This record gives sequence, C-alpha cells and structure tokens, in this order.
Amino acid sequence: MLAAWTLLGVSLVVILLGCDLFTNGIEWAGKKLDLGEGAVGSVLAAVGTCLPETLIAILAIVFGARHGQGADVGIGAILGAPLMLSTLAFCVTGAAVLVFARLRRRTALMTVNHRVLGRDLRYFFMVFGLSAAASFLPRLAKPAVAALLVLLYGTYIRQTFADNDGAGGAEEISPLHFHRSTGEPPLWLVLGQSVAGVGVLVLGAHLFVGELTAISIDTGISTLVLSLILTPVATELPEKFNSVLWVRQRKDTLALGNISGAMVFRSSIPPAIGMLFTPWVLDDRALACVAVAVVSTAVAWAEMTWRPRLSPWSLLLGGPFYLFYLAWVFRWLPGM
Repeated sequence: MLAAWTLLGVSLVVILLGCDLFTNGIEWAGKKLDLGEGAVGSVLAAVGTCLPETLIAILAIVFGARHGQGADVGIGAILGAPLMLSTLAFCVTGAAVLVFARLRRRTALMTVNHRVLGRDLRYFFMVFGLSAAASFLPRLAKPAVAALLVLLYGTYIRQTFADNDGAGGAEEISPLHFHRSTGEPPLWLVLGQSVAGVGVLVLGAHLFVGELTAISIDTGISTLVLSLILTPVATELPEKFNSVLWVRQRKDTLALGNISGAMVFRSSIPPAIGMLFTPWVLDDRALACVAVAVVSTAVAWAEMTWRPRLSPWSLLLGGPFYLFYLAWVFRWLPGM
C-alpha cells in the first residue's frame, strides 16, 4: 500500500514535467506557425493534454468489453472528464489567479479574449447536450449522432484556426527547453519537444491511474466511483497544471482556452466513440453529471456575456458545484 502511494506521488512529478515540456513547446509551435492564441490554447494544447484520458477511455471500451465492465468504465471516464474540467479545473484556475494576485505576481483582473472563450463554451453546450440526448435515441440512430459530433468538432477547429487575432509570436516566450542557445529553435525541435511532453504526460497519467486503481482495490472503492470520479480527476491533472502555469504568466486566454477547448473535444469525440462501441445508455448519475457540468459552465458564460467580463470568483463556483454532485452521487444530502 505504501509503495502504491509513493508511485502515485512519482506520477504527479512526471505529469508536472510533461506539462512544462508541452506548454513551452506548444507556445513555440504557435509562434513558429503564426497561430492565434485561440488555436494554441483551445486546439493544440487542449487536444494534446486530452490524449491520456482519451486513450484510457478508448482502451476501457474496446478491450474492457471482454470482462463485461468496459462500457461502464469507458462511459464514466468520458462523461466524468467534462465534469472535472467545468467544475474543478475552473475552480483551480480561479484560485490560481487569486493566489498569484495575492503574491503580487499578477492582478486579480483577468484578461480574456471573450470571442475565443465564448465560441468554446457555445460549442460545449451544443455537443455535450447532443451527447446526453443521444442516450434516449434508438441504437440505430446513435451512429448518426456520432457523425454529427465529429462534424461539429471539425467545424469548431476550422473556426478556431481561422480566428488568428493575437498570434502567438506577439508575446515574449521562455526559451525552448530543448534549445537553450541563442536564436529561434527550428520547427522540428519545437514539435519534437511538444511530442515528448505529450509522451511524458501519457506515461504519468497511466502510472497515476494504475496506482490509483491498485489503491482503490485495496480500499474497496467501486468501479463506478473509479470510472466516473477518480479516473477523470487523475487524468485531467494536465489541463489544471497547464492552466496554472499560464495564469502565472498572465496568459488568461491560453489558460482558459486550454480548459474550454478540452471540454469541447471531450464532449464530442470520445462520446462519438462511445456511441459506436457501447449501447450508450446513461443512468441518472451520468445524466446528472452532464447537468452539473452545463450549469457550472453557464455561470461563467453568463457573467462573460452580460457584464461583460470574467472574474476568478465565478470560476471558483465550480468547486461547490462539484461537491454538490459528489453529495448527490453518494446520497450525502438530506432526503436523498
């Protein structure tokens, strides 16, 4: 048991190392390719840091089906990830803004590209709502919904890359870790470091989940809790740490785009895969997961749309939303 906890801590260090390599590389990739910060944060960083948990969900569905629990584990990992991003990741980001402001590393005022973030959140509402609604459709209709989700995500990528305001080269970037000499690094080295960062992230996430699984078996935690709660918390750590790093550097659009872009990806592509390889029938806990994620996101979207601004305090509300969901799932609330 002690060895499992030790390896769990090691995996966190590996994830942090991978995040640092990846964020540094992806910023340079955006500069070299002259991409806007929306494309860098919402697509490149978001999809890259989504790879570990996406692979876990796919493996659970495809290979776990032999043991009869692949569908449950896969669906739990798929739906749990947007919940973590829209609640805990928002909360961590808001807390990081306030902490760094307290340390006088930045101000508490967030500078966010409302067009970039607003587009992400609108697509999230659309694709996650479709993913939940597909649960009520007959099995033969679900592949059509899966195709629609892929099409919508492709449209989202096209619009994000077309929006090239605030290209990555406009801001000062820390030297590439793999190129400490003077002058700009070559593109192949930038891409190589980014790929290496993703590889380290995958290694760290798999190690984390493996040790978490061993601990859950020893402590008697159910498969449902592991798949819907614990696994997404573990595998969504890259998004949280990347966003904290960018918040510290006052790159708020990159920080939040990393989360919101991951929400769009995780609410479209993995559910599409789930619809093709599982019955995709969601129970009350899964549907409640969708509802809480949408409501938590709607709070931030409403403030940004109506005021218009985004404060760290509205992001902090994601924490209570997540605790409420836990209380409902485990029936801790009175009368449940």
